[in-house]
Amino acid sequence: MPTKYIKQGFHKTKYIIYKETLIDFREQFWSFIGSFIGIAFIAYFHAEHFPGSDGIYLIGSFGASSVLIYGIIQSPFSQPRNLIGGHVISAIIGVTIQILLPEPIWLSAPLAVSLSTIAMQITKTLHPPGGATALIAIIGTEKIKTLGYWYVLSPVLAGSLILLVIALIVNNVTENRSYPTDNRFHRNYHTFRKRMIKKD
Repeated sequence: MPTKYIKQGFHKTKYIIYKETLIDFREQFWSFIGSFIGIAFIAYFHAEHFPGSDGIYLIGSFGASSVLIYGIIQSPFSQPRNLIGGHVISAIIGVTIQILLPEPIWLSAPLAVSLSTIAMQITKTLHPPGGATALIAIIGTEKIKTLGYWYVLSPVLAGSLILLVIALIVNNVTENRSYPTDNRFHRNYHTFRKRMIKKD
């Protein structure tokens, strides 16, 4: 029985990756625009609030999230619940491990990643960059570590929300792209846009 579900999941993932990686210059254009604007907003926020300091807001896992939510928008891992939940849950676990068991790193680092993976699976918020978010809480700079649980709110939650807002806008600009996959937001977005055009 589990083998059947694993095979179904594998075939579905293979189809999504195949579909999303077909050469389509329009898709690639919007992927570029989305990831550029999303990371630019986070970088700008960082530059305004922490000029000359380490890239506290530009954590590496946001780069990986950008690939998913702007480049593979139909993937289950790219959906809003996964983006926000995966990062936040992983950040909480990473900070907790960093506080309770900072050393040895050969134990704290894999423990943070493994526990965050299990927690994301249990809560159905699996988002692969979440593992990196947990790891950054352990191996990040002293500025990251001194944030403690503030790390969860900012940069993790704040940055995730910025990426999500940009994804909701950019991924629904054209009729061909729809994000999230349930299409409700896409329909409402275009209905509202058409009404505004008629008013003008």
